[in-house]
Amino acid sequence: MEIIVAAVGRAKSGPEREICDEYARRLAMPVKLKEVEERRRLPATERTASEGKKLLDALPAKGFVVVLDRAGRVLSSDDLARKIGQWMDAGHSFLAFVVGGADGLDGAVLDRADFKLSLGALTLPHLLARAVLMEQLYRAQCIRTGHPYHK
Repeated sequence: MEIIVAAVGRAKSGPEREICDEYARRLAMPVKLKEVEERRRLPATERTASEGKKLLDALPAKGFVVVLDRAGRVLSSDDLARKIGQWMDAGHSFLAFVVGGADGLDGAVLDRADFKLSLGALTLPHLLARAVLMEQLYRAQCIRTGHPYHK
C-alpha cells in the first residue's frame, strides 16, 4: 500500500519541511507528497474550487481518501492507528490524506472523502498540519508494530 499526502501549497526548505521529510523517511510504507497550488489571485471561493480540482486530480481513481477537516472526527493516536490498520486491511491500493489551503477544502473534495479527520479545534498553518499528520502516521506505525516510540 502506498500513502499519498495531497496538499495545497509548496513546502520550501525550513523546519516544517524537515519534519515531514524525517517522518516520511521513518515510515515503512512509501509516502508520496503531491503538492498543488493556485498562483492566480482569485476570490476565496474560486481559489478553493481551483485547489479542489487540482487536489482531486492528484489522487488516483481508486483507494481510500481521508481529508483533514475541522468538522471531521477527532481521534486519539491509538484510535487513528486502529483506523489506519482497518483501512490497510481492507485492501485499498492507496491511502490518501488531503490537506487544504488557507480557506479550507472545496465541497467536491469533501464529497470524495471516505473519512474526515480533525486534528483538533486549533487552527494550524497548512505546513504545520502536514508535519503533525506525518508524525501521527509514524506514531500509528509504531503503535501497530509495538515500537516504544509511542508512550
